[in-house]
Amino acid sequence: MFDLSTAMLTAVLATFFTAGLVKGITGMGLPTVAMGVLGALVSPLAAASLLIIPSLVTNIWQLFAGPSFKPLLRRLWPMMLAIVAGTLLGSAWISGGDTKATTPFLGLALILYSAYTLFARQLNFPRWSERFLSPLVGGVTGTVTGATGVFVIPAVPYLQALGLSKDDLVQALGLSFTVSTVALAIGLGAYGAFEPDRLAISALAVIPALAGMWAGQRVRNRISPAAFRRGFLVCLLLLGCEMATRHLL
Repeated sequence: MFDLSTAMLTAVLATFFTAGLVKGITGMGLPTVAMGVLGALVSPLAAASLLIIPSLVTNIWQLFAGPSFKPLLRRLWPMMLAIVAGTLLGSAWISGGDTKATTPFLGLALILYSAYTLFARQLNFPRWSERFLSPLVGGVTGTVTGATGVFVIPAVPYLQALGLSKDDLVQALGLSFTVSTVALAIGLGAYGAFEPDRLAISALAVIPALAGMWAGQRVRNRISPAAFRRGFLVCLLLLGCEMATRHLL
């Protein structure tokens, strides 16, 4: 059973408000922030279970906010199919509950994502390369998602390298994150990882997540999203380092 103490519940709800705030300001980051912070407080399995409903609600919102859902689905369906397959396979790892294995892997995923986003140059892939890259990227993303609950590696850098317009990129990210969330939910359910108390808290966490998104959108024009994102990524990098080395100390 999950610890339902007042302190833990407060920490969970505060985490989802913060994750929603990051998503509202930068357009992404809710699952990554939630997994990073909650994964430092509870097992990655518990964190992934809590993530499902807020992630699904906010990503469906993002997915259908743009005009290009059908064209993007026709273009990216091989990647989406591979994400589902990889996530279902990878879910066996996180569902096993071995925190000595899953926590460092989650930390490594956070390090890779934050370091790449901070320091790597923008990639560009020609349209013809998608035929073989999309299934490959989808399979790797799905495996990482299933093992860690983090949806962004390597899906986000790949989608950013396809030359999509700003609106289409936001919608493509919403599509990838929605498919990843649904696949992760199916994978966790198949391995009996869901518990009623976790689902109840996950549903409750939708409220602070949406409140955080609203707040982030309100302050987006009053701060520098680029500077905020850099600070967020540095914090994520440090958190990932701590998680990756926790069982070595």
